[in-house]
Amino acid sequence: MDEAPLIRFSGVKKRFGPKVVFVSLDLEVRRGECVTVIGGSGTGKSVMLRMLIGLEHPDEGSIEFDGIDLTGLDRSHDLAKVRGRIGMLFQGSALFDSMTVAENVSYGLRENPHGKTRVQDINRRVGVVLGMVGLEGTQKLMPAELSGGMKKRVSLARTIAPEPDVLLYDEPTTGLDPPNAARIAELIVHINRETRSTSIVVTHDMHTAFAVSDRIALLRDGRIAMQGPPEEFRRSNDPYVHSFLEGVT
Repeated sequence: MDEAPLIRFSGVKKRFGPKVVFVSLDLEVRRGECVTVIGGSGTGKSVMLRMLIGLEHPDEGSIEFDGIDLTGLDRSHDLAKVRGRIGMLFQGSALFDSMTVAENVSYGLRENPHGKTRVQDINRRVGVVLGMVGLEGTQKLMPAELSGGMKKRVSLARTIAPEPDVLLYDEPTTGLDPPNAARIAELIVHINRETRSTSIVVTHDMHTAFAVSDRIALLRDGRIAMQGPPEEFRRSNDPYVHSFLEGVT
């Protein structure tokens, strides 16, 4: 029997006033899989991630994480346990300007009472994750001293520092030039391989989608209109899919 998916959206409906975001969102993500969600602006890609970590709540339907129905959880204690297993890279790097690189990266470790608490353990982990993103020796730098690409990598290091089971990437390459965007895509692949984490990537950048994905899911008209391996999207004759592929070789 196939293993149950780690994450499952079932019949999820969501609207904000007159704006209907999801009419019936159905999506499963298996353990260790990297699924990229694409779609036009306003189709609900980021809303989907925010619902998974409890920042938004569905109007109808269910969201399951490792067999737990998130829509039925208490919004404090129980939800905090689930959030502790999920790391999210937000669209903006969201670094604390008054903190050094090391302080930014260690923030989640210091705030998590179940994680590493000894200073030497925290410092060691900070060094490890900065090495994973190619920023060895930057611990004492301030965010103002970093380029846009470096800030994104520091944010990525902070996301993976607590060793979450699931990584969520919200538009990870937005605002980056092509070389830095390619580097972030390479890091996503590397981190997935090294940590064996389950990942959901939200992006409009098809170069990134093709580079990192085991499977791509297309959001359209409030539901998943198409999903499959990257090559299936390359071969598609759907004009809407082609609109995402323009300029991608």
